Amino acid sequence: MFIAICLYVLRRKGFSLIVCGATACGAVADKLVSGFKIRIFQVYKFDELKAATNCFSDENRLGQGGFGSVCKGVLHGEQIAVKKLSAECLNKEQGMRAIRSEVESLAMAKHRNLVELFGFASHGNEQLLVYEYLENKSLDMFLFNLFNRRLLPWQTRYNIIDGVARGLAYIHFGLSTPIIHRDLKASNVLLDGNMNPKISDFGLARIMGDDQTHAYTCDKAGTRGYMAPEYISSNLYSGKSDVFSFGVLILEIVSGKKNNSYYFICDKGLPDLQSYAKKVGNEGTLLELIDEDLNQNYNEQQAMKCVKIGLHCIEENPADRPTMKDVLCMLDNE
Repeated sequence: MFIAICLYVLRRKGFSLIVCGATACGAVADKLVSGFKIRIFQVYKFDELKAATNCFSDENRLGQGGFGSVCKGVLHGEQIAVKKLSAECLNKEQGMRAIRSEVESLAMAKHRNLVELFGFASHGNEQLLVYEYLENKSLDMFLFNLFNRRLLPWQTRYNIIDGVARGLAYIHFGLSTPIIHRDLKASNVLLDGNMNPKISDFGLARIMGDDQTHAYTCDKAGTRGYMAPEYISSNLYSGKSDVFSFGVLILEIVSGKKNNSYYFICDKGLPDLQSYAKKVGNEGTLLELIDEDLNQNYNEQQAMKCVKIGLHCIEENPADRPTMKDVLCMLDNE
């Protein structure tokens, strides 16, 4: 059933999905044939993934989300991450829609700043998705932890901002049909062993139609604090919705503060990081936003540029926000 769903959602968009049997090579490959992207996914045996994760044991658990748990595993000497989809997710239309979005998006898109889906396994009512394993887990585990944040020097933070921008620009402009992520946030940015960022969790993603720039949804979903004003008020989403979320993320990375942290309510008398950023922007004191844990060890020109880009991205009116192409130009331009 699960493989049939994957085949359907991809063929519906004019893409082909090739699955590779459990005894075949487990490599994931991309190639272009007659204008169609063909993704070769591995079909794993359920029992081998169960053994690889030590029966999905708690000590191997990497995280728990709305659609299931994620466990670390070792298969044929390689580390993998295995998402075990919850029964509740599989029994609800919203859950199945999220699975389809995840598989469809990651079948279309391959980029160094996007997490890679290797394949899947199915056993009765149990479904597994297999991803590349990223050693440093998610950005929020560093950024919003007092000790771990000190492991994020300025250049690492700048590289993360740049990498996320490139991943978003790719899904917005690098594909024949753009993808809107709709849930970009620190916990959905994973970090590899070299702290390179990869955007993950495409369960809420939407693939736009030909020449489609925006759309409306009746199932408002996402994370408060990162959601664009027009999405909250009228269920309208577009590439500019992701730009808004990216702007919030930039300000979090630069400041080391969570957008909805009590710090701003208690210490600054403001509701959130966005309000504080706009305040220092209006007062011309942008460097007050920079994380004090950096101890002045940062490139001032880069820091100012990032804060200004972040403020530009969180403009109330989506027409006033840059595109992700514009953001890359600003990051590349001294």
